[in-house]
Amino acid sequence: MPESSVPSHTSSSEHTPCVIVTGASSGVGLYATRALTMRGWHVVMACRNLAKAKEAADALGIDAARYTLLHIDLGSLASVRSFVREFHATGRTLDALVLNAAVYMPRLEAPMRSPEGFELSVATNHLGHFLLARLLLPDLQRSTWPSRRLITLGTVTANSEEFGGKIPIPAPANLGDLAGLESGFRAPVAMIDGGRFKAGKAYKDSKLCNMIMSRELHRRHHEATGIVFSTLYPGCVADTPLFRHTPRAFQVIFPRFQKYITKGYVTQELAGERVAMVVADPAFTDSGVHWSWGNRQREGRQAFSQPLSARASDAGRNDRLYTLSEQLVGLQAT
Repeated sequence: MPESSVPSHTSSSEHTPCVIVTGASSGVGLYATRALTMRGWHVVMACRNLAKAKEAADALGIDAARYTLLHIDLGSLASVRSFVREFHATGRTLDALVLNAAVYMPRLEAPMRSPEGFELSVATNHLGHFLLARLLLPDLQRSTWPSRRLITLGTVTANSEEFGGKIPIPAPANLGDLAGLESGFRAPVAMIDGGRFKAGKAYKDSKLCNMIMSRELHRRHHEATGIVFSTLYPGCVADTPLFRHTPRAFQVIFPRFQKYITKGYVTQELAGERVAMVVADPAFTDSGVHWSWGNRQREGRQAFSQPLSARASDAGRNDRLYTLSEQLVGLQAT
Protein backbone atom coordinates (compact mmCIF):
# COMPACT_ATOMS: atom_id res chain seq x y z
CA MET A 1 0.00 0.00 0.00
CA PRO A 2 1.95 3.07 -1.15
CA GLU A 3 2.34 6.18 0.94
CA SER A 4 0.98 9.00 -1.22
CA SER A 5 2.09 12.60 -1.00
CA VAL A 6 0.14 13.59 -4.13
CA PRO A 7 -3.57 12.99 -3.60
CA SER A 8 -5.39 10.92 -6.19
CA HIS A 9 -8.88 12.02 -7.12
CA THR A 10 -11.56 9.43 -6.48
CA SER A 11 -14.51 11.05 -8.20
CA SER A 12 -14.89 10.94 -11.92
CA SER A 13 -18.68 11.13 -12.06
CA GLU A 14 -21.01 14.09 -11.62
CA HIS A 15 -21.55 13.16 -7.98
CA THR A 16 -19.23 14.94 -5.57
CA PRO A 17 -18.73 12.60 -2.60
CA CYS A 18 -19.46 14.08 0.81
CA VAL A 19 -17.77 13.28 4.11
CA ILE A 20 -18.37 14.56 7.64
CA VAL A 21 -15.21 15.08 9.71
CA THR A 22 -15.63 15.79 13.41
CA GLY A 23 -13.08 18.02 15.11
CA ALA A 24 -12.06 19.56 11.78
CA SER A 25 -11.04 22.97 13.09
CA SER A 26 -7.48 21.96 13.99
CA GLY A 27 -4.92 19.18 14.01
CA VAL A 28 -5.47 15.94 12.16
CA GLY A 29 -9.11 16.74 11.37
CA LEU A 30 -8.17 20.01 9.69
CA TYR A 31 -5.41 18.47 7.59
CA ALA A 32 -7.65 15.52 6.70
CA THR A 33 -10.19 18.07 5.48
CA ARG A 34 -7.61 19.66 3.21
CA ALA A 35 -6.43 16.30 1.87
CA LEU A 36 -9.99 15.16 1.15
CA THR A 37 -10.99 18.38 -0.61
CA MET A 38 -7.88 18.01 -2.78
CA ARG A 39 -9.21 14.57 -3.73
CA GLY A 40 -12.46 16.15 -4.92
CA TRP A 41 -14.56 15.50 -1.83
CA HIS A 42 -16.91 17.95 -0.13
CA VAL A 43 -16.23 18.04 3.61
CA VAL A 44 -18.74 18.94 6.29
CA MET A 45 -16.53 20.32 9.05
CA ALA A 46 -18.31 19.38 12.28
CA CYS A 47 -16.87 21.65 14.99
CA ARG A 48 -17.69 23.43 18.23
CA ASN A 49 -16.17 26.76 17.14
CA LEU A 50 -17.21 27.62 13.59
CA ALA A 51 -15.32 30.93 13.45
CA LYS A 52 -12.11 29.13 14.43
CA ALA A 53 -12.78 26.44 11.83
CA LYS A 54 -13.29 28.95 9.04
CA GLU A 55 -10.16 30.87 9.98
CA ALA A 56 -8.14 27.65 10.04
CA ALA A 57 -9.53 26.46 6.69
CA ASP A 58 -8.80 29.80 5.09
CA ALA A 59 -5.27 29.81 6.50
CA LEU A 60 -4.59 26.45 4.80
CA GLY A 61 -6.06 27.68 1.53
CA ILE A 62 -8.93 25.18 1.53
CA ASP A 63 -11.40 26.04 -1.22
CA ALA A 64 -14.48 27.51 0.48
CA ALA A 65 -16.71 25.83 -2.11
CA ARG A 66 -15.40 22.45 -0.94
CA TYR A 67 -16.52 22.61 2.68
CA THR A 68 -19.56 23.34 4.85
CA LEU A 69 -19.37 24.38 8.48
CA LEU A 70 -21.87 22.88 10.93
CA HIS A 71 -21.85 23.18 14.70
CA ILE A 72 -21.55 20.18 16.98
CA ASP A 73 -20.58 19.72 20.62
CA LEU A 74 -20.01 15.99 20.96
CA GLY A 75 -20.18 16.28 24.74
CA SER A 76 -23.88 17.13 24.44
CA LEU A 77 -26.27 14.49 23.11
CA ALA A 78 -28.78 17.23 22.28
CA SER A 79 -26.13 18.97 20.18
CA VAL A 80 -25.39 15.75 18.30
CA ARG A 81 -29.07 15.35 17.44
CA SER A 82 -29.26 19.00 16.39
CA PHE A 83 -26.24 18.53 14.12
CA VAL A 84 -27.88 15.58 12.38
CA ARG A 85 -31.02 17.65 11.74
CA GLU A 86 -28.91 20.48 10.33
CA PHE A 87 -26.98 18.10 8.11
CA HIS A 88 -30.21 16.64 6.74
CA ALA A 89 -31.41 20.18 6.03
CA THR A 90 -28.45 20.69 3.67
CA GLY A 91 -29.87 18.03 1.37
CA ARG A 92 -26.46 16.44 0.87
CA THR A 93 -25.88 12.72 0.62
CA LEU A 94 -23.39 11.18 3.03
CA ASP A 95 -20.70 8.91 1.60
CA ALA A 96 -18.26 8.76 4.50
CA LEU A 97 -18.08 9.71 8.18
CA VAL A 98 -14.84 10.36 10.08
CA LEU A 99 -15.00 10.21 13.88
CA ASN A 100 -11.91 12.22 14.73
CA ALA A 101 -12.64 14.73 17.50
CA ALA A 102 -11.39 14.05 21.02
CA VAL A 103 -10.77 15.79 24.31
CA TYR A 104 -7.82 14.92 26.56
CA MET A 105 -7.60 16.58 29.98
CA PRO A 106 -5.03 14.57 31.95
CA ARG A 107 -4.52 17.17 34.68
CA LEU A 108 -8.06 17.07 36.03
CA GLU A 109 -8.31 15.92 39.63
CA ALA A 110 -12.09 15.69 39.56
CA PRO A 111 -14.33 14.79 36.63
CA MET A 112 -16.04 17.37 34.47
CA ARG A 113 -19.58 16.46 33.45
CA SER A 114 -21.56 16.63 30.23
CA PRO A 115 -25.04 18.21 30.21
CA GLU A 116 -26.43 14.70 30.68
CA GLY A 117 -24.20 14.15 33.74
CA PHE A 118 -21.60 11.83 32.19
CA GLU A 119 -17.83 12.13 32.68
CA LEU A 120 -16.85 14.52 29.89
CA SER A 121 -14.08 12.69 28.03
CA VAL A 122 -16.13 9.50 27.72
CA ALA A 123 -19.22 11.56 26.86
CA THR A 124 -17.37 13.41 24.09
CA ASN A 125 -15.02 10.82 22.66
CA HIS A 126 -17.26 7.76 22.93
CA LEU A 127 -20.94 8.45 23.62
CA GLY A 128 -21.25 11.50 21.35
CA HIS A 129 -19.53 9.72 18.50
CA PHE A 130 -21.54 6.54 19.08
CA LEU A 131 -24.81 8.47 18.85
CA LEU A 132 -23.63 10.35 15.76
CA ALA A 133 -22.62 7.14 14.01
CA ARG A 134 -25.89 5.41 14.82
CA LEU A 135 -28.03 8.36 13.68
CA LEU A 136 -26.13 8.65 10.39
CA LEU A 137 -25.96 4.95 9.51
CA PRO A 138 -29.17 5.20 7.43
CA ASP A 139 -27.59 8.06 5.44
CA LEU A 140 -24.50 6.00 4.68
CA GLN A 141 -26.69 3.05 3.74
CA ARG A 142 -28.68 5.19 1.27
CA SER A 143 -25.53 6.45 -0.43
CA THR A 144 -24.80 5.11 -3.90
CA TRP A 145 -21.07 5.80 -3.56
CA PRO A 146 -19.15 2.61 -4.41
CA SER A 147 -17.31 2.43 -1.08
CA ARG A 148 -19.15 4.03 1.82
CA ARG A 149 -16.99 4.21 4.92
CA LEU A 150 -17.20 5.00 8.62
CA ILE A 151 -13.68 5.69 9.86
CA THR A 152 -12.69 6.14 13.50
CA LEU A 153 -9.44 7.56 14.84
CA GLY A 154 -7.91 5.16 17.34
CA THR A 155 -4.82 5.55 19.45
CA VAL A 156 -1.83 3.40 20.28
CA THR A 157 -2.32 4.10 24.00
CA ALA A 158 -5.64 2.21 24.00
CA ASN A 159 -4.28 -0.92 22.31
CA SER A 160 -2.14 -3.11 24.56
CA GLU A 161 -0.97 -5.08 21.51
CA GLU A 162 1.31 -2.09 20.87
CA PHE A 163 4.10 -0.75 23.06
CA GLY A 164 2.32 2.55 23.70
CA GLY A 165 -0.68 0.67 25.07
CA LYS A 166 1.42 -1.01 27.75
CA ILE A 167 2.54 2.21 29.43
CA PRO A 168 1.09 2.13 32.97
CA ILE A 169 0.87 5.92 33.47
CA PRO A 170 -1.68 6.66 34.85
CA ALA A 171 -3.00 3.17 33.98
CA PRO A 172 -3.57 1.15 30.82
CA ALA A 173 -6.98 1.27 29.15
CA ASN A 174 -9.23 -1.24 30.90
CA LEU A 175 -13.02 -1.26 30.89
CA GLY A 176 -13.29 -3.94 33.57
CA ASP A 177 -16.76 -5.46 33.69
CA LEU A 178 -18.39 -2.14 32.66
CA ALA A 179 -19.61 -1.57 36.22
CA GLY A 180 -19.64 2.21 35.82
CA LEU A 181 -21.85 2.05 32.73
CA GLU A 182 -24.06 -0.62 34.29
CA SER A 183 -24.77 1.76 37.21
CA GLY A 184 -25.84 4.60 34.88
CA PHE A 185 -22.50 6.45 34.61
CA ARG A 186 -23.64 9.52 36.54
CA ALA A 187 -22.22 11.07 39.70
CA PRO A 188 -20.48 9.86 41.72
CA VAL A 189 -19.44 7.35 39.02
CA ALA A 190 -16.85 8.72 36.57
CA MET A 191 -15.05 5.67 35.16
CA ILE A 192 -16.36 2.97 32.84
CA ASP A 193 -15.02 0.26 35.15
CA GLY A 194 -16.55 1.99 38.19
CA GLY A 195 -13.15 2.68 39.73
CA ARG A 196 -11.46 5.80 41.07
CA PHE A 197 -11.31 8.74 38.66
CA LYS A 198 -8.08 9.00 36.68
CA ALA A 199 -8.32 11.59 33.93
CA GLY A 200 -5.67 10.08 31.66
CA LYS A 201 -7.17 6.61 31.96
CA ALA A 202 -10.65 8.00 31.22
CA TYR A 203 -9.29 9.24 27.87
CA LYS A 204 -7.65 5.89 27.08
CA ASP A 205 -10.83 4.03 28.03
CA SER A 206 -12.92 6.27 25.78
CA LYS A 207 -10.61 5.60 22.82
CA LEU A 208 -10.71 1.86 23.52
CA CYS A 209 -14.50 2.17 23.32
CA ASN A 210 -14.13 3.90 19.94
CA MET A 211 -12.11 1.00 18.58
CA ILE A 212 -14.46 -1.61 20.03
CA MET A 213 -17.54 0.12 18.65
CA SER A 214 -16.05 0.17 15.16
CA ARG A 215 -15.63 -3.61 15.35
CA GLU A 216 -19.16 -4.01 16.72
CA LEU A 217 -20.60 -1.85 13.94
CA HIS A 218 -18.72 -4.01 11.45
CA ARG A 219 -20.06 -7.20 13.04
CA ARG A 220 -23.64 -5.96 13.17
CA HIS A 221 -23.94 -3.96 9.95
CA HIS A 222 -21.23 -4.61 7.36
CA GLU A 223 -22.68 -7.71 5.76
CA ALA A 224 -26.17 -6.20 5.45
CA THR A 225 -25.14 -2.70 4.35
CA GLY A 226 -21.76 -3.02 2.66
CA ILE A 227 -20.48 -0.07 4.69
CA VAL A 228 -16.77 -0.29 5.52
CA PHE A 229 -16.05 0.18 9.23
CA SER A 230 -12.39 0.67 10.15
CA THR A 231 -10.12 2.44 12.59
CA LEU A 232 -6.65 3.86 12.16
CA TYR A 233 -3.63 5.06 14.07
CA PRO A 234 -1.81 7.48 11.73
CA GLY A 235 1.32 7.75 13.91
CA CYS A 236 2.17 9.95 16.87
CA VAL A 237 1.11 13.52 16.11
CA ALA A 238 2.94 14.81 19.17
CA ASP A 239 2.28 18.51 18.56
CA THR A 240 -1.45 18.29 17.89
CA PRO A 241 -3.81 20.61 19.82
CA LEU A 242 -5.11 17.46 21.55
CA PHE A 243 -2.29 18.03 24.06
CA ARG A 244 -3.19 21.65 24.83
CA HIS A 245 -4.29 20.73 28.38
CA THR A 246 -0.99 19.04 29.26
CA PRO A 247 1.82 20.83 31.15
CA ARG A 248 3.86 23.21 29.03
CA ALA A 249 7.02 21.19 29.62
CA PHE A 250 5.30 18.11 28.19
CA GLN A 251 4.26 20.05 25.08
CA VAL A 252 7.91 20.98 24.49
CA ILE A 253 9.57 17.68 25.38
CA PHE A 254 7.09 15.15 23.97
CA PRO A 255 7.45 16.06 20.25
CA ARG A 256 11.25 15.97 20.55
CA PHE A 257 11.10 12.61 22.33
CA GLN A 258 8.91 11.18 19.55
CA LYS A 259 11.10 12.66 16.79
CA TYR A 260 14.51 11.65 18.07
CA ILE A 261 14.04 8.76 20.51
CA THR A 262 11.01 6.66 19.52
CA LYS A 263 10.99 7.82 15.88
CA GLY A 264 7.21 7.66 16.02
CA TYR A 265 6.52 11.32 15.23
CA VAL A 266 4.43 12.30 12.23
CA THR A 267 3.33 15.75 11.17
CA GLN A 268 -0.28 16.85 11.31
CA GLU A 269 -0.18 17.12 7.52
CA LEU A 270 0.98 13.53 7.04
CA ALA A 271 -1.54 12.23 9.58
CA GLY A 272 -4.31 14.10 7.76
CA GLU A 273 -3.18 12.59 4.46
CA ARG A 274 -3.26 9.11 6.00
CA VAL A 275 -6.82 9.68 7.24
CA ALA A 276 -7.83 10.77 3.73
CA MET A 277 -6.27 7.63 2.30
CA VAL A 278 -8.30 5.40 4.61
CA VAL A 279 -11.45 7.35 3.73
CA ALA A 280 -11.05 7.51 -0.02
CA ASP A 281 -8.40 5.25 -1.53
CA PRO A 282 -9.25 1.85 -3.08
CA ALA A 283 -6.59 0.03 -1.05
CA PHE A 284 -8.53 0.54 2.20
CA THR A 285 -11.81 -1.22 1.46
CA ASP A 286 -11.43 -4.01 4.06
CA SER A 287 -13.95 -3.69 6.87
CA GLY A 288 -13.29 -4.54 10.53
CA VAL A 289 -9.63 -3.52 10.23
CA HIS A 290 -7.42 -1.31 12.40
CA TRP A 291 -4.93 0.38 10.07
CA SER A 292 -1.55 1.42 11.44
CA TRP A 293 1.76 2.77 10.19
CA GLY A 294 3.54 1.50 13.28
CA ASN A 295 5.46 3.18 16.06
CA ARG A 296 8.67 3.87 14.12
CA GLN A 297 8.22 5.97 11.02
CA ARG A 298 10.22 5.90 7.82
CA GLU A 299 9.85 7.40 4.36
CA GLY A 300 7.34 5.55 2.22
CA ARG A 301 6.09 3.32 5.02
CA GLN A 302 2.99 1.36 4.08
CA ALA A 303 -0.07 0.77 6.22
CA PHE A 304 -0.80 -2.63 7.68
CA SER A 305 -3.62 -4.25 9.62
CA GLN A 306 -2.74 -4.07 13.33
CA PRO A 307 -4.33 -6.62 15.71
CA LEU A 308 -6.30 -5.24 18.63
CA SER A 309 -5.79 -6.39 22.19
CA ALA A 310 -7.76 -9.06 23.98
CA ARG A 311 -9.41 -6.19 25.85
CA ALA A 312 -10.94 -5.09 22.54
CA SER A 313 -11.82 -8.59 21.37
CA ASP A 314 -14.10 -9.98 24.09
CA ALA A 315 -17.28 -10.62 22.09
CA GLY A 316 -19.60 -10.81 25.06
CA ARG A 317 -18.36 -7.64 26.71
CA ASN A 318 -18.27 -5.77 23.41
CA ASP A 319 -21.91 -6.69 22.79
CA ARG A 320 -22.80 -5.45 26.28
CA LEU A 321 -20.83 -2.21 25.77
CA TYR A 322 -22.84 -1.56 22.61
CA THR A 323 -26.14 -2.17 24.41
CA LEU A 324 -25.22 -0.01 27.40
CA SER A 325 -24.07 2.77 25.08
CA GLU A 326 -27.43 2.60 23.31
CA GLN A 327 -29.20 2.98 26.63
CA LEU A 328 -27.07 5.91 27.79
CA VAL A 329 -27.58 7.90 24.58
CA GLY A 330 -31.31 7.19 24.49
CA LEU A 331 -31.47 4.79 21.55
CA GLN A 332 -32.85 1.90 23.54
CA ALA A 333 -35.16 1.70 26.52
CA THR A 334 -33.40 0.78 29.76
